[in-house]
Amino acid sequence: MKEEFIELLKSTNREGIDNLISFLEKTDFFEAPASTRFHGDYKGGLIEHSMKVYEIFREKVKNASIEINSPEDTIIISALLHDICKANFYKVDYRNAKNELGVWEKVPYYTVDDQIPYGHGEKSVMMISEYIKLTPEEKYSIRWHMGFTEPKEVYSTIGNAYKKYPLALLLFEADLEATYFFNI
Repeated sequence: MKEEFIELLKSTNREGIDNLISFLEKTDFFEAPASTRFHGDYKGGLIEHSMKVYEIFREKVKNASIEINSPEDTIIISALLHDICKANFYKVDYRNAKNELGVWEKVPYYTVDDQIPYGHGEKSVMMISEYIKLTPEEKYSIRWHMGFTEPKEVYSTIGNAYKKYPLALLLFEADLEATYFFNI
């Protein structure tokens, strides 16, 4: 899966993409979970989630009820990198839990260790922008991929962003589907 992910990113031919890939390889991105307990909460869950979002997102763009004229590199970058903010974000900790025999034992679990508290979508945009130039459509799509799970105070802003860049709404939907339909 890692090889396919990297090949897709390279296929965008974006200036700086090799540096971005090199950065990812120095992080835990390819081994990290997608979350602590909601979806993909296992080693490698983040890359699996990102690839599933890409797969769903491509289909949504192809079959959208309105015409979406976004280039393939925009689809790839938006989907694969929407959660780059989760690189080096989780750590393993331990807690006591009873095993199947009813005996207490220490078991590992993921917890958040946010060293760069800059939000979620906006943090991904910031991190990507350190390596490659993003189009406005990519910035909005990645920034608002959490959709209406954001605080209600920004719902009007989210709605305006989705009207301006419908691709952002499709990324939100693809992310939800990967999370809730596939638990990835």
